[in-house]
Amino acid sequence: MQQKLWYKNPSDVWMNGLPIGNGRLAAMIRAGESADVLSLNHEWLWRSVHRWRDNQQPADKLEDVRSLLQQGDFFRATTLANLWFGGMGGISKLPSRVDAYQPAGDLTFVLKDQAAFDLRELDLQQGVAHIRRRTVTGTAVESHFLAHPELNRIIGHWQGSGTFSGAVTFSRPADPDLHEALHLTNRGLRFIGRFVEGMTYTVTAELHTDGVVSFEDDQISVTDATELMLSINLATSVRGIDEELAAWPAVVTRSVWPDLLQSHQETFAAMMDRFAVELDLPDNPLPVDERIEAMRAGAADETLIILLAAYGRYLLISSSICGELPANLQGKWNESIHPPWDCDYHLDINLQMNYWAAEAVNLSDCTEALLQYIERMAPHGRQAAHDLYGCRGVWLPLQTDAWGRATPESYGWSVWIGAAPWIAQHFWWHYSYTGDLEFLKNRAYPFFRDIARFYVDYCVADESGTWQIMPSQSPENRFAGTGLWPVSIGISSAMDVQLAYDALGYAIAAARLLNVDVADASCWQQLRDHLPPFAIGMDGRLLEWEQERPEVEPGHRHLSHLYGLYPSDLFNPETRPPEYEAAVRSLDHRLAQGGGHTGWSRAWVACLNARAGRAEEVRNHLRGLIVDFATESLLDLHPPHIFQIDGNLGATAAVIESLAQNWNGKLHLLHALPVEWPNGQVRGLKVPGGHSLNFSWKEGRLEQLTVTIGYAGSLVVACQDMADQILQGKPGDLIEIESCAH
Repeated sequence: MQQKLWYKNPSDVWMNGLPIGNGRLAAMIRAGESADVLSLNHEWLWRSVHRWRDNQQPADKLEDVRSLLQQGDFFRATTLANLWFGGMGGISKLPSRVDAYQPAGDLTFVLKDQAAFDLRELDLQQGVAHIRRRTVTGTAVESHFLAHPELNRIIGHWQGSGTFSGAVTFSRPADPDLHEALHLTNRGLRFIGRFVEGMTYTVTAELHTDGVVSFEDDQISVTDATELMLSINLATSVRGIDEELAAWPAVVTRSVWPDLLQSHQETFAAMMDRFAVELDLPDNPLPVDERIEAMRAGAADETLIILLAAYGRYLLISSSICGELPANLQGKWNESIHPPWDCDYHLDINLQMNYWAAEAVNLSDCTEALLQYIERMAPHGRQAAHDLYGCRGVWLPLQTDAWGRATPESYGWSVWIGAAPWIAQHFWWHYSYTGDLEFLKNRAYPFFRDIARFYVDYCVADESGTWQIMPSQSPENRFAGTGLWPVSIGISSAMDVQLAYDALGYAIAAARLLNVDVADASCWQQLRDHLPPFAIGMDGRLLEWEQERPEVEPGHRHLSHLYGLYPSDLFNPETRPPEYEAAVRSLDHRLAQGGGHTGWSRAWVACLNARAGRAEEVRNHLRGLIVDFATESLLDLHPPHIFQIDGNLGATAAVIESLAQNWNGKLHLLHALPVEWPNGQVRGLKVPGGHSLNFSWKEGRLEQLTVTIGYAGSLVVACQDMADQILQGKPGDLIEIESCAH
């Protein structure tokens, strides 16, 4: 199947650009009629004004809030909880103390005497953006852009069938808080920016050409060239500018371009080739923008949905290959000096969604930046647990930035203790997919243990012996009776209980696997066994809070109380049928009231419907992601017109879930296969236990399954109406099954 985004028409709009990246560096390629614009980013380029922020110590106020909650005075409890535990900054009351992710600037090449624009495309398989134009003399000029993973540089290359001319410039949006200087030489340019009370960064672009180089005002002119190459590097003062630049030396000459292109294509394609989904349907030959418009007019385009899923893998790889930081709200791409939500990290859905599909699509190494980021945050998180709540263990914030400071910053939203246990799911997945016992022992288990210790100290036993979580919230929703606060503070919200159940389970299982902390594991088990029940309302819906409470926004975009259905597997039809049915009913009610009205929320809805086995709903919501929430270049949108990468990556997870999902210790194949996808195949799927799978289906029925046995030695497979099959062998053994439906 085609793995390209391509267009006949130019677009100089950032939102319609073609993203490239290698994790450390990124660029959005904007192809206008005559200009190629590289909007540059560096993963560590944050303002760094609030890098060392810290917490107050309000732990002695916790009992006052709990007393109000026990009295049912939720307005005062919410008010005081925010006053004491809500932090020193946020988007609703106080200026944010979260540093904003920043654009480095725009590097532009304007082609002189351009006559025609032919095409622009992004090859997802090879990680290369390509534009073709023609000049008035008939010269075809082709430009290529890539973020090289070994050189760790961005390379721009222009090649003409004859000679061409143009100009190179650099600019950045006006910013009163940035001191800047631009230096031009016949070897290229160097831009230096220094934020007031913040960091310093630099952009370098070495120029290699066979044309004539001259200077006009603030631009480098190139005339009579047949080839031009720009080797671009960025560095920040986080590691030291000179040290970072020296770590990635310059490209010596333009003659190495063919080798650079080939080595990049091979490295990138090797990562993309680890996994594939294909439908046995003809490719649509139209440009992507025309396909989107046709879909909006009602046309079916199943391969565009599969292309969207491949695009998610592309974006994850491009955010990760050489990265030290996880993908933020926009991955590694941002054009604004004041980006929405600071283009930061939100740990109440968005960061997690970015990595939902990573292990399954055999990109386990792409999760390393996420895991290391949390590990860097953990020491401050342990101090935060003590300072804020007087607890042992670790507490992580709902919102933070590159510096990983564990401080509540989103005032009005931030009194929540569920971020660490939700992130713990990714540590557990990483172990369960890889079987890496050293990782479990030295990295994952210490984090699980800290979370369990926090719960032991934080939870409060009521008169019935039930351990309540309070204060508690359901991100980012509210019930009536708490005034104008955007989130209600209550007791044992459904999500908090579900998160506690899972996180304590990770700690218990890991302790037993490692044969450590026997007494602690027994204590954690007792706590887990006495958590509040998962409440079901009078109308059969899974309740979002501990009892029936009037919802202020019945169609809220967050579906926090449905975490137990997905991404967790707490609620499934085999082990907890009542809760499973209640969760599905709650999903239907939320959607009937207008829920799922953002890109990332629609992606979550698609995943939830996949777990419910509702194939047509999955397909409809994936279509909705394209029709309602996609730019011309398939970037996901949050209303009104804000790029957020989580919807892209969540769409990838939804496609995977429609074809293969894991719950109750089994692999369930084709559980939510749309009828519009009658024939197809999956290659390179990873599942818990370390197994690797290839499978195909025909006329909606599983046709062939090949399993490479992983570290666990056995795999239970369920598919449609077939009896469960137990596949066993030694790690590396290959098991093939034909016609599994019979």
